[in-house]
Amino acid sequence: MKKSYSLLCCVVIALVLISTGCKKKVKPLSERIAKAWTAESVKEGAATVYTRGGSSNTAPGYSNFRLNISASSVSYTEKEGSTFVGTWEVEGDSKLILKGLNPQPTGSGGVVEFSIVSIDDAKLVIKNLKASPKTGNTINEYTLTNP
Repeated sequence: MKKSYSLLCCVVIALVLISTGCKKKVKPLSERIAKAWTAESVKEGAATVYTRGGSSNTAPGYSNFRLNISASSVSYTEKEGSTFVGTWEVEGDSKLILKGLNPQPTGSGGVVEFSIVSIDDAKLVIKNLKASPKTGNTINEYTLTNP
């Protein structure tokens, strides 16, 4: 009985060691976020105002929305087509900061911050940290995809 128990313990330990060694390593957020993103859907406050391909969009301009993040720079295009270029950084795993934006988006001082709600290889969900004066001072949530 003692030998069976010892053998069982060894097998369990071996399985735990094998399974922990086989886990896929997740790339750092700074690598996963560095892509060209386009709007799949947008909420202004609680109202969904844009869905890609939707026939009843109340804010169809979001088809222009782009967030192109490269290793060293960012290009950010808002719904009305204004494009801003600058640099970016992530703070922890929960905040995306666009800074040194030129020209400066209205009332931003050249900085736009988003909370990162979720991210995977093909989808990024971000939310403004400050109310947007261009959308009636709403906090907007963007579900972005990498086509």
